[in-house]
Amino acid sequence: MDKKNYDIKFMKKAIHYASVALERGDFPVGCVITYQKDIISTGNRTSSAGQFSNELDHAEINALKNLGSQKKTSHINLQQLTLYSTLEPCLMCFGAILIHRIPRIVYALEDVMGGGTSLDRSVLPPLYATHDIEIVHGVCRQDSLHLFKDFFTNPKNHYLSGTYLANYINQQSN
Repeated sequence: MDKKNYDIKFMKKAIHYASVALERGDFPVGCVITYQKDIISTGNRTSSAGQFSNELDHAEINALKNLGSQKKTSHINLQQLTLYSTLEPCLMCFGAILIHRIPRIVYALEDVMGGGTSLDRSVLPPLYATHDIEIVHGVCRQDSLHLFKDFFTNPKNHYLSGTYLANYINQQSN
């Protein structure tokens, strides 16, 4: 299987975790981290439903926390990790991914309101700018877009409703 097919396979797994979040009423972001063609950590958005959301419980952060809590990851070569997310990582998540030195990010849908992957890293402190990173976008974009449209069109979901991102999502065609 070539890299593109692996990207689709693993993004579909991330979409599954986003669907789980959506079913709970949370923002539909899912994330998987792979090592040598195996999923070694997963996460999805939590704590976004309800009146007060926790802005730290993003899917990527949860997957990174899960990655660090697994004993089997102590021997891995960080240069062989890939992080898959259904939404472009925000600035907070992108910073955490850089600190973890993950060399490859694949995401489905661009975050026009808070995406951090186009940040000019050359002006950042060395902690964030010292390694090369490959960023692949648009993998299974329509599948992810469908989940976000479902989220934003459900009147029970108030998280980020009426924002630039919500309006952008709702204007996209399937």
